[in-house]
Amino acid sequence: MANSVKILFFDAKSYDQDFFDQTNRQFGYAIKYFSGHLNHDAADLTAGYDVVCGFVNDVIDKKTIARLKQNGIKLITLRSAGYNNVDLKAAYNNIHVVRVPVYSPYAVAEHAVALMMGLNRKIHKAYSRTRDGNFSLNGLLGFDMHGKTAGVIGTGRIGRCLIDILKGFGMNILAFDKKPDEAYARERGIRFVSQNEVFRHADIISLNCPLTPETQHMINEESITKMKDGVMIINAGRGKLIKTDALIKGLKSRKIGAAGLDVYEEESGYFFEDFSSYMINDDALARLLTFPNVLITSHQGFFTREAMTNIAQTTMENIREYFAGGYLKNEVCYRCGEDCKKKHKQRCF
Repeated sequence: MANSVKILFFDAKSYDQDFFDQTNRQFGYAIKYFSGHLNHDAADLTAGYDVVCGFVNDVIDKKTIARLKQNGIKLITLRSAGYNNVDLKAAYNNIHVVRVPVYSPYAVAEHAVALMMGLNRKIHKAYSRTRDGNFSLNGLLGFDMHGKTAGVIGTGRIGRCLIDILKGFGMNILAFDKKPDEAYARERGIRFVSQNEVFRHADIISLNCPLTPETQHMINEESITKMKDGVMIINAGRGKLIKTDALIKGLKSRKIGAAGLDVYEEESGYFFEDFSSYMINDDALARLLTFPNVLITSHQGFFTREAMTNIAQTTMENIREYFAGGYLKNEVCYRCGEDCKKKHKQRCF
């Protein structure tokens, strides 16, 4: 069966091909890579395929899914943990949707810390200076992270890895999670507090939660006013956790002392692509790039050798499970969401 399964990858970069071709030696699927994004128009390309493999900036909405159904697509497999770009309701009853829930929490947590350290010690500014022969220390003053308070919003796998790292620096940890684990808090010597307490008391706030209706724009004008003057905000989660206009206002007023962003609210038009020869037409993104106390990376928190290997392996296993006719442990669906596996011991539909 494996050799007859045809998979069309969207938004495929050279590194995707390298890792998936290596992993596919175990499976023997027929793979075609397409560099463009999956959307309603590009869905026409899926005729004759069994599976589409998408990424975070693909638009898998109702219109796209309708076209996928017409073309006989049986499975949408996401090589990401997030699935907020998929209309699960539209897919329900016709197309299964699977994801990669875990690839490397260490990768994302370590990248969040890299953003913190880079901003604090002005590494990006120092690098540019010394390349130009300027060895002055003026403007490069940082602070000891030891003894400072970090607010970690979201204590899933990534959040917990981040907490372990920050505890190693000797930081005090205030955590917020909609389902606080007090046993974990006692074991790690941290405290679960309200979201408002995190905002009021943290020197550094790191966002490590999924994007949901409750978390969208959790960083906004109101929440920023509650924060300490000079707070550092780190977002290696989802771009829409932060209301960009409010962030810019906070930076301009100096209420926010620094921001490290691996994700951006409207990133789909720019991230993962090379625009070095073009103007940035997104005014908010262009404005953020002018701030000396803002570090923006292009959604690369996941991008380690270990994570890419895990993404490829899990994606291929998801496809194997589907065509084997068994239980899909990484399925998400409109009826059950990501907790489907806890509610059913067989396919949802």
